[in-house]
Amino acid sequence: MTWNLSNKILLNAVKAFSPLKLRLGGSLQDMLIYDTGDSGQPCTPFVKNTSAMFGFSQGCLPLHRWDELNAFFQKSGAKIIFGLNALNGRIPMPDGSLGGPWNYTNAASFIRYTVNKGYDIHGWELGNELSGSGVGARIDADQYAADVVNLKHIIDSTYQGNPSKPLVLAPGGFFDAAWFTELVSKTKPGQMDVITHHIYNLGPGVDDHLIEKILNPSYLDGEASTFSNLQGILKSAGTSTVAWVGEAGGAYNSGHHLVTDAFVFSFWYLDQLGMSSKYDTKTYCRQTLVGGNYGLLNTTTFEPNPDYYSALLWHRLMGTTVLSTTFNGTNKIRAYAHCAKNSQGITLLLINLSGNNTNRIYVTSEGAQAQSARKEGRRFSHIPGLGEAAELTREEYHLTPKDGNLQSQQVLLNGNVLATDANGDIPKVEPVQVEGTQPITVGPYSIVFAHIPSFYAPACR
Repeated sequence: MTWNLSNKILLNAVKAFSPLKLRLGGSLQDMLIYDTGDSGQPCTPFVKNTSAMFGFSQGCLPLHRWDELNAFFQKSGAKIIFGLNALNGRIPMPDGSLGGPWNYTNAASFIRYTVNKGYDIHGWELGNELSGSGVGARIDADQYAADVVNLKHIIDSTYQGNPSKPLVLAPGGFFDAAWFTELVSKTKPGQMDVITHHIYNLGPGVDDHLIEKILNPSYLDGEASTFSNLQGILKSAGTSTVAWVGEAGGAYNSGHHLVTDAFVFSFWYLDQLGMSSKYDTKTYCRQTLVGGNYGLLNTTTFEPNPDYYSALLWHRLMGTTVLSTTFNGTNKIRAYAHCAKNSQGITLLLINLSGNNTNRIYVTSEGAQAQSARKEGRRFSHIPGLGEAAELTREEYHLTPKDGNLQSQQVLLNGNVLATDANGDIPKVEPVQVEGTQPITVGPYSIVFAHIPSFYAPACR
């Protein structure tokens, strides 16, 4: 990670989330050694080598850089998930996989160093894209489970008596039902806190049809089966393990400039956040904060791309309780609702994939009304939907692309461009107040967050 850690915009962009979870890892993490003095070799950076796995020779993380990074994490209030090298000590097997137990000596001493320094790590993740058929390398689920159990033992002993024990995460790879089922069953009930999977459902970044896919509701729906299947595996296993998306860039090989770093990508991204939440995904890590064509921040200036503001609004407005939501009308509107975060009522997310139609949307609570009227007798015999009286107002955040151009890298909030100021400060994201009896107007190619404090949903009490 070669970031300039003294950049003001970078610091402010991370701070604005308070906290932002950052995962450090990716393709090269399984080629990385840590300079803790036990590797017996000089600490040299990655060097390009086309014949080596992932196109680089083995690299090394100097501890002074780890110290610098942790100083930045402490200053910015980030929560860190660190991806460990899971290929140490493996031997090639006849079936093409890598076998033998994980050699955890170097990782264990790196974890010890981190604890002795008092660095706060939110989670340790074992390996990157080694599940199922793997990417570059693969490991059998049975062996992986044994390695996860070893990581759990290392963390339990190293953090003994420590008030904050980090999470154990694995495998950071692509979903494979049989492989994931075996990993879950062999690490239950409590050896693995989080099962992580990666999503690149739009195909390669060089694809010229990415925008068509993003604007196609049935294409977007295709990913629901992965979330649903994983939720089913965890439910039937009777485990405390929860699901995260550990990495999602949408289009692999660095995405596509002016698509995955432009306004249009917020349709895919926010739809993913809404859909994954419906299936009990607890955390969704975007690939990347900085880097490639899918960074939330510009790779050279760190100026936020549109998806940064989409993520920030989601983070601030959408609570952790997901409400069952149906939209009657065009399939070009995607609708998601959660209990509002740290606030009364609900927050609704509406995504309009149509460039032609403005939709005026009324919100009702028919299901909630029938249920609570029965339970509570007359007290809630009439439940406010959008708002019964003129004095009930709601807050709306309308996101549109600059100049109506879907491939713009600038986003408007309620008609005003969002950009950092001369000091590198992230702009305030302020809503417009709308009278409660009015429908929510969703313009062509726009995204609306509507916080409705007067909306009564029994689940949000």
